[in-house]
Amino acid sequence: MKPEEIRSMTTDEIERKLEEKREELFNLRFQLAMHQLKDHNRITKTKREIARLLTILREREEEWEGGGG
Repeated sequence: MKPEEIRSMTTDEIERKLEEKREELFNLRFQLAMHQLKDHNRITKTKREIARLLTILREREEEWEGGGG
């Protein structure tokens, strides 16, 4: 998911997507522990998506608080 796509979402949608990605990461780690995970890169990709979502949420918080000057 690209940052432009995330920015076009509402804050509630971003928070829901963040929960989905965190749950997905949990499941991927569980699969890794059980030796069922075939694509180890999915963990890295999911972590990056979580970071993108958190970054954009933080940007919105700063805008809302009147930050930036």
